[in-house]
Amino acid sequence: MFNKILIANRGEIACRVIKTARKMGITTVAIYSDADKQALHVQMADEAVHIGPPPANQSYIVIDKVMEAVVSSGAQAVHPGYGFLSENAKFAEALDAAGVAFVGPPVGAIEKMGDKITSKKIAQDADVSTVPGYMGLIEDADEAVKISNEIGYPVMIKASAGGGGKGMRIAWNDEEAREGFQSSKNEAANSFGDDRIFIEKFVTQPRHIEIQVLCDSHGNGIFLGERECSIQRRNQKVVEEAPSPFLDEATRRAMGEQAVALAKAVGYSSAGTVEFIVDGDKNFYFLEMNTRLQVEHPVTELITGVDLVEQMIRVANGEKLSITQDDVTLTGWAIENRLYAEDPYRGFLPSIGRLTRYRPPAEVAAGPLLAQGTWQGDAPAGEMAVRNDTGVYEGGEISMYYDPMIAKLCTWAPTRAEAIEQMRVALDSFEVEGIGHNLPFLSAVMDHPKFVSGEMTTAFIAEEYPEGFEGVELPEGELRRIAAACAAMHRVAEIRRTRVSGRMDNHERKVGTDWNARLQGHSYDLSIDADHAGSTVDFGDGSTLRVTGDWTPGDQLAEMMVDGAPLVLKVGKISGGFRIRTRGADLKVHVRTPRQAELALKMPEKLPPDTSKMLLCPMPGLVVKLDVAVGDEVQEGQALCTIEAMKMENILRAERKGTVTKINAEAGDSLAVDDVIMEFE
Repeated sequence: MFNKILIANRGEIACRVIKTARKMGITTVAIYSDADKQALHVQMADEAVHIGPPPANQSYIVIDKVMEAVVSSGAQAVHPGYGFLSENAKFAEALDAAGVAFVGPPVGAIEKMGDKITSKKIAQDADVSTVPGYMGLIEDADEAVKISNEIGYPVMIKASAGGGGKGMRIAWNDEEAREGFQSSKNEAANSFGDDRIFIEKFVTQPRHIEIQVLCDSHGNGIFLGERECSIQRRNQKVVEEAPSPFLDEATRRAMGEQAVALAKAVGYSSAGTVEFIVDGDKNFYFLEMNTRLQVEHPVTELITGVDLVEQMIRVANGEKLSITQDDVTLTGWAIENRLYAEDPYRGFLPSIGRLTRYRPPAEVAAGPLLAQGTWQGDAPAGEMAVRNDTGVYEGGEISMYYDPMIAKLCTWAPTRAEAIEQMRVALDSFEVEGIGHNLPFLSAVMDHPKFVSGEMTTAFIAEEYPEGFEGVELPEGELRRIAAACAAMHRVAEIRRTRVSGRMDNHERKVGTDWNARLQGHSYDLSIDADHAGSTVDFGDGSTLRVTGDWTPGDQLAEMMVDGAPLVLKVGKISGGFRIRTRGADLKVHVRTPRQAELALKMPEKLPPDTSKMLLCPMPGLVVKLDVAVGDEVQEGQALCTIEAMKMENILRAERKGTVTKINAEAGDSLAVDDVIMEFE
């Protein structure tokens, strides 16, 4: 077995590989850019080598620099993670020439299956059903528009060397095809160093289901079930689960056998993923093969008990697979939610900054996970599991240079319903402050009827949130539970305040029993009867709720029980109450005395400043280009400028008709959130 492995990656996947290598007794080497000097993966590794400036195209994807780190460290093998150089045949060749093992497939398999155009041709030659499209190279935007019309809109414009949603656009008309081609080409060049583009038919109402395969160099190959990856935004997966709630056993086996046959046809070894698009009648079509470890691999590990990273390392060491297809058993259900540094209230635009608070829920091992021995916890098998793969820590910095994903929160339970409920609690317990993040949106998805029923497609987010995410309107019953909990918490805070003031020896006489709680447009008059075990909250309409918990003033997480059911609240203090975040809702809860509540209704509402005649930068980023000049008349929906952040290009468009009167930025400028880019009249 190898004595030392270098991880040619960063962030959570580098940390993930380090965990398994440590379990196997293998020394690890991290690489890092200037921006990652204090990163978690650097702290976790046994050794670390600096490789250059922050931009990935000057550090993490520069083969010569990575190879220098490999040679200087004396690493015997390299695990590439995902993204960056993970599917780069030239990198694998460089390692082979240096006598260093690549923890991934052979160069030939990477070349044949890692390239989306070549892999589709191979699948067609093997009589695998594929989606209609144009597989030749496309020279310019005019040709892209012509091909798109021949295929028929809508079309998917994709980077040949792409992955993770980078270099991918959906076009519904000629204008979008033209813009999408150029943006995809730019993103592909920046992310992968390869700007080749192809176009295929976009199948409406599809499900994205992928098969995990594992092969060795001795001709053995197995599949480890499927993953449902249909909930996507901008073609980037957000929620994954295993198994799929849609497939039956016959379809699962047919897809798995086809995936293994395809892998064997190209002499594949290591872990890989064959992606399919599946229609409502369970017809499936080959999309592509990812010749690397997938971001969402933890859900497969959770239901099978197979450590995929360990298997990759052993295969790279020349070992035969220790498990056969008959040994693969799918136990229970696993769900993964990707935590992104992006603001769901600003159209999911990237967010950067310092993590002033980062407290994931405690990890717990159970079920198949116990067999791996890699993660924390010792709960009995058959109960539940919580796993959080992350690459950040409290006080760390989220950079604009890399992918916005900062953690993958996973839960496992014997049934899908139990796994969802466990995820709801875990999301509510996850504390993140200092940056915009998508925890509220993930909570909303977990409660959405379509997700709960398993009846979602890749159009889920576009269909259910067509105007973007604006928070959650909680049902009235849940608002009552929150009101009762906040009133009880406010009473505790008032007692603490009275004690600190020292004005009365018998402080409880200074704290009244009658209160008004106002939240999300609802107002509740209530009274509190407290005892040593908790509080009984009586509402004005005669209903009663019992509240218990050990929250104390200053705690930012309240784990309460309301009438015997758990209620987890993220708590922030505001004047006269709390800012509460729970189940996807962000609420201001004001708890006042009856007289204070009466007077509050007479206060005038503070209006926000008028920015309707300004184009504000929605996220920290770099101005790629300006599409208009001073004096230009613009129409609603017209492209105004392009901002690049976290390896993604974002086109900002006019919200209404107007004339440009002032431009405050130019191409190459770095902007902060809400910087004024241009003004209109």
